[in-house]
Order: sequence, then C-alpha cells, then structure tokens
Amino acid sequence: MITTEQYKHIEERVADLKRYLDIDSKKIEVEEEELRTHVADFWDDREKAEAQMRKIKGIHFWIDAYTAVEKQLEELTLGFDFIKEGLVTEEEVEEQYQNLVKDVEDLELRNMLRREEDKLGVVLKINSGAGGTESQDWAQMLMRLYLRYAEKHGYKTSIAQLLEGDEAGIKSVTINIEGDYAYGFLKSENGVHRLVRVSPYNAQGKRMTSFASVFVTPLVDDTIDIQVETARVSWDTFRSGGAGGQNVNKVESGVRLRYQFKDPYTGEEEEILIENTETRDQPKNKENAMRQLKSILYEKELRHRMEEQAKVEAGKKKIEWGSQIRSYVFDDRRVKDHRTNYQTSDVNAVMDGEIDDFIKAYLMEFAGEEPKS
Repeated sequence: MITTEQYKHIEERVADLKRYLDIDSKKIEVEEEELRTHVADFWDDREKAEAQMRKIKGIHFWIDAYTAVEKQLEELTLGFDFIKEGLVTEEEVEEQYQNLVKDVEDLELRNMLRREEDKLGVVLKINSGAGGTESQDWAQMLMRLYLRYAEKHGYKTSIAQLLEGDEAGIKSVTINIEGDYAYGFLKSENGVHRLVRVSPYNAQGKRMTSFASVFVTPLVDDTIDIQVETARVSWDTFRSGGAGGQNVNKVESGVRLRYQFKDPYTGEEEEILIENTETRDQPKNKENAMRQLKSILYEKELRHRMEEQAKVEAGKKKIEWGSQIRSYVFDDRRVKDHRTNYQTSDVNAVMDGEIDDFIKAYLMEFAGEEPKS
C-alpha cells in the first residue's frame, strides 16, 4: 500500500513536470504552428511542409505525454480514496502508482535530452577486440543485445555493413537505428565493453576476458545541414559477400566511400572509409554511405563542442569517449557500469536488450553536464 507521503511526492513531481515542460505555452505554440499548415500553398514546398509537420508532432508529444500522466494521477487520486470504501484493492492502487512513477520518470529522462542531436537516430558500430573467436563471438552477442533493445522500443533497424568472424561471431557490424531520441538514449553505450566468462572456445575451460568497442554517432536526416566537399570524395565498387544468391556474386552493388577529411579546427587530415552493402541497389548503397559520412562529420563537430566545453568546465565530469564503460561477468552473474557504478545480477535480461536502467543511471549522472549547443 502506498503511503500518503508517496502520494504527495508523486503529485508534486507531476506538478513540477507541468512547470518545467511549460505545457501551457506548448498548447499555445502548437495552435500557432498548426495555423501555418492551413495556407493554400502549404504543400507546394514538400520538404518545408514535412519539416513543419515534424515540428508540430514534436510539440504534441510533450502535451500528449503530460496529459496522459495527469490523467493517471487523477485515477490514482480516486483509487486512493476508493480504498477506504472497499471499491478497489490496495494491490490495484499500488499498480497504478508504480505505472505512474515509471511514466513520470520516462518523461523526466526524455526532458534531459535537449540537445539538437538527441532526437535523431543512431549509427551504431561494433568492433571486436583482440582475441580472435572469443572476442568476435562477444561482438555478435552485443549486436543481438542492441537489436533486441531497438525491437523492444519500436525502433527500425538495418544492417549497413557486416563482417563475419573467421570461425564464429563477427569482426564488425554497422547498424542504423531509426526512431525518436534513439541517439539521446544510446549515446550512453559509446565505449569499450568487457566480457568475462568461461569460454566455450577454450578447451581447458578457462575464464577469459574479451573486449569489443561500440561507437555511437547521430544518424543525420534531411533536417541537419552537413557540408561535404565533393572534391574530397572518391568511390569504389565491389561484389558483396555472403548469402544473397547469384546477384550478390555477379553484380558490384557494394560501395566503398573514401573521404579525405581535413579538421577545420586543427588542420589535421585523415581518410574516412565507409563500406555499404545494405541493398543490392548500388545507387541506394551510395546514398546510404553518404548518409553515414554525414553522420560521422556531424559527430566530429559534436566532439569538438564537447572538448571546448570541457576546457571551460575543467574539473567537472565529462563523457569519456572510447573508454571502458561496462563489464559483463557471466559466471559471477553481474553486469556493472564503471561510470555510474550501477549494476545488476540479471545478466540474461541485459543480454536480451534490457539496458534501460543503465541508460537511466547514465543520464541522471551525466546529462546535466553535457555542453549546450
């Protein structure tokens, strides 16, 4: 049974939500933005019109989500009163309360994701570390983890590039994950992931440690303007490997994009190499590769912003790109995040994509310290 103090606390959190989400202003704003869609020539410029509709949808999300929470609070209030009259059970009210707390926390977390890139999808790349088959198997396990996470959250996924392991697992994979705020949540996964287990590939049954790196960059869309210097772009084509029938072997549908990048801030140069075999259509693969390039260039700009902010806020914690972030110890039944110290013993759930609590702990500790755009 929930206490009066718990009820008052969740009531205050809902009131706080309304205030810092500025729901009343959003209701006025969405009415004004919807009026813009009523002009006769609104759809003449489709790109501009679609951008306007996305803007309206974004405002509606906050209004609708808060309205749903407000309604849950009303039902909880009634339930709290009806217990005394025996019209509902304590268990029913407890369930109402837990559902409300979860939805309020979800809104509070999403409200932390205010950076321009947070609302975008994700390009998520996994590379196996040294260690041969064992680390390649670990990379494949991580691939399944993130595909299951995306599935649970209703995100759309596609494999842009997959390099299979020599005996088992994968050497690398690039996954596009599309959906609202996918980057905002999955940016917490950027770094090195460590596995400790008794390896099925070791004849002596020894405990082994394997590593795989996860790189997360925003999946840019047509609302983000990224400048690509065409003179620095070159293309190769090749035949895709793996399953897919005769077309895969005979047609050079795979594309390899090389971009000679020059850092505008340091003058340093590097070659960015992207391969895409996502479809059997070469022009489509070129389009996908160019989209990945824009995502990489966008991420480089974001990283520069973060580095500049770090100089200003020296001494504060900051996101450590590329550092070891989490350990998965199978035989001890423990998964621990080294940045937040959050851990769980439910290893199976984590490997099945249940990483929301890790993401929540990360955002609660670090989101407020990220640099503003």
